Amino acid sequence: MLFSPFTFDAFQTKNRVVMAPMTRSRSTQPGDIPNLLMAEYYRQRASAGLIISEGVPVSAVGRGYSMTPGIYTAEQIAGWQQVTQAVHDAGGKIFAQLWHVGRRSHERIAGQAIVAPSAIKIPDQVYGPLPDGGFGMIETSPPKAMSTKEILATKNDFVQAAKNAIAAGFDGVEIHGAHGYLFDQFLRIASNQRTDEYGGSLENRMRLLVDTLAATVDAIGASKVAVRLSPMVTEGAASEDPEIVALTMALLQQLAPMRLAYVHFSENIGNYLPVTTDFRRQVRSVYPHPIMVAGKQTKQTAQALLQDGLVDLVAFGTPYVTNPDLVERMANEQPLAEFDSDARLSLYGGGAEGYTDYPRCSAKP
Repeated sequence: MLFSPFTFDAFQTKNRVVMAPMTRSRSTQPGDIPNLLMAEYYRQRASAGLIISEGVPVSAVGRGYSMTPGIYTAEQIAGWQQVTQAVHDAGGKIFAQLWHVGRRSHERIAGQAIVAPSAIKIPDQVYGPLPDGGFGMIETSPPKAMSTKEILATKNDFVQAAKNAIAAGFDGVEIHGAHGYLFDQFLRIASNQRTDEYGGSLENRMRLLVDTLAATVDAIGASKVAVRLSPMVTEGAASEDPEIVALTMALLQQLAPMRLAYVHFSENIGNYLPVTTDFRRQVRSVYPHPIMVAGKQTKQTAQALLQDGLVDLVAFGTPYVTNPDLVERMANEQPLAEFDSDARLSLYGGGAEGYTDYPRCSAKP
């Protein structure tokens, strides 16, 4: 099933292999503008059924890593047009992952005070400017609590970013609600200590994400909108959330009538709990529409999940760093190039080395 087409309403993929979003920090400076090197990187991987772009900040204050390409200026939109055209010319499909990191940033990256549901900081590091002028991992700044006006403005930033993505040629957008970033911060008790309509109850904590998704669907259409969640990952948080499973099920019930392109579960990274078959079945019972999973999957585990009917699409992250032709390699039983320490060192920043210079296998699909 991994190599078979998938269709749900107007959302279609040529196979069920997805390239997961991965921050690579190669945008042109100043301005965080996508460029031709990025276009080549994504073009090389266009045999995926779907490419999900690296996280794309929807505003300056939403940025959490240096040199990440935005989608809120005319120059950034024009830069992304080169990327999407390259992917489409190679027969691929690409969604933009829309991103606001919330408290997981530094004021030198955002250019202003960083924001979060509540003014709560925990030890955390992000990729940003070092005192010596270079770049590396730096401690995050203390955040300030968002006002209601700022929350509504952020929702509008996502809707406008979705419109910008369509103008840039993307086939759709995935809203990043995972990994301890802004929406995830609203969902979890430890990071959301608000007493207004955006805090407290399950309904209140998921309000911003539900409202943002609904507004984005209204703006560009449900088949072009998806969301990423990570209930079993506590990245960017100090502890597990005792209500996150219950909240996730309540959230999925709210999302089901929207008929999104897919819901994307990120798993098995950072601080995480293993995902059980019972959890997957519970998800299926409340959410009958397309489900994608990512996180240390292999061809074999992906096939098993598909055969069992627990998921519809499987995303691969680090294998796509060193294997631009991952689909062909898996389809032809070819070995995968290893993601090693050298590959890890080239993840953030730099040029073509460790980015677009990985060879393809010799076998033909």
